[in-house]
Amino acid sequence: MITIVIPVLNESKSINDLLIHITENASEKNITDILVIDGGSTDATRSIVAECIETTAFPIRLLFSEKGRAKQMNTGARAAKGSVLYFLHADSFPPNNFDTDILSEVAKGNLAGCFSMKFDSTHWWLKLVGWFTKFSWRACRGGDQSQFITKNLFTEIGGFDENYGIYEDNILINELYARNEFTVIPKRLTTSARLYHEKGVWNIQYHFLVIYFKKWMGADATELQTYYCAKVRGTKKNSKRSISNVFSDK
Repeated sequence: MITIVIPVLNESKSINDLLIHITENASEKNITDILVIDGGSTDATRSIVAECIETTAFPIRLLFSEKGRAKQMNTGARAAKGSVLYFLHADSFPPNNFDTDILSEVAKGNLAGCFSMKFDSTHWWLKLVGWFTKFSWRACRGGDQSQFITKNLFTEIGGFDENYGIYEDNILINELYARNEFTVIPKRLTTSARLYHEKGVWNIQYHFLVIYFKKWMGADATELQTYYCAKVRGTKKNSKRSISNVFSDK
């Protein structure tokens, strides 16, 4: 059975819709628990989850952790009752019968993987990015696609690296690809393009590319976090950067 782990921080706009979506698109018999791991929300996230706990038959629990998605997801993994972990972002909505699809893959011996993805956007570039996620290439992976993994394999790897404030999903995915232990389920999860629309599609795509290359060139967790906070969280929409600066930024 599956434990769903959802790290949240000020997700009052999406968490209710996600929890309802899960209950409408999965079977209760396949889900041992849904763990919402709060990293210190200051909005209505906690009260919304508490209300969902009271109004749904699904076994939802609200847990608390230090801020940081890796720390929050590891907290959820330790508390999980299921033998399969399913890590899901608060603004990513898995396809109908996702639970059955995951368990079917595990039964076939595929111990880890994700769904292909589409953004909730009509922007041509984001549609193209989503289209590429159907391929098994490592470069097409990311945390927004969600992540299923057996609890035994997750424990063997050592969980998410808590040194990373960002890129933690990719660190785990890299390890799974190195073990040849990853599959892509050919059904599409829908994820929010809110960051792209807020900051600008080309801005965000550029800075994510920089982060990818910085890690490839040996940047540590602190450098990646510093860059992300300054350039992604702090970037302004429509600022122009040249792709030639990818390497000079390091």
